[in-house]
Order: sequence, then C-alpha cells, then structure tokens
Amino acid sequence: MAKEQGLDLVEISPNVDPPVCKIIDYQKFLYTQKKKKKELKAKTAKTILKEIRFGPNTDEHDFQFKLNHAKRFLKDGCKLKAYVFFKGRQIIFKDKGEMLLLRLAQELEKIAKVEQLPKLEGKKMNMLLTPLN
Repeated sequence: MAKEQGLDLVEISPNVDPPVCKIIDYQKFLYTQKKKKKELKAKTAKTILKEIRFGPNTDEHDFQFKLNHAKRFLKDGCKLKAYVFFKGRQIIFKDKGEMLLLRLAQELEKIAKVEQLPKLEGKKMNMLLTPLN
C-alpha cells in the first residue's frame, strides 16, 4: 500500500503488541519530530541568576535603590545572589555585612525565600534568594 501511494511505511510504536505502523512521508515525519523537540526545549524555563553587590557601609538610599532592583529581578522570575564585598580592612565589619543581607531578606520575604543564608567565603558574604511564584 505504501509503495502504491509513493510513501514510506514507518514503525511508530515498536514495543506494543502488535507494533503500530503508519504510511507517511518519512522525511516529513522526521521534520515534525525535530520541530516538536525544539518547541519543548524552548518552553523549558531557564533559570537566570542576577547579582546585587553591597559594601559593608552601604547607605540607606543606596540600599533602597538596590532593593528596588532586587524586587524587579525576583518579579521577573530570576534567582538573586546578594553579596557584601569586603575590601582591605573592611573585613572587621562582618557583622554589618550580615545584618545588611538579613535586612534585605526581611524586606523581600513576601516575594522571595532565602535559599542560602549569609555565608562568608573569602572576602565575600553571599546569600541566595529565589522567587516564591
């Protein structure tokens, strides 16, 4: 029947008893399969990591400014990495840096959850936040 129609006999489900076959154009079948795979790949959500950098002596206005950026990033569905970078002798203000990051987490608790609490790694104190939605 396939030869009469000028098409190919394609086995669709080989594991079923009896196996399922269709009479179709094989090249078109491959093309549609590739297209479906591409669409599925495009629909998968890619996680984007945004970073916000603070200093241990960040002023109130700068904190609010960066807080607004953090809110926008989280509403867009991105993960947020907030960190305090200590330069030179500023490392003695570790407690200030931790307080700053915890304050940020407290301000964002309605739209984000803390994935990783503030942790000092070298000269950086990192905290990771993910959106709730």
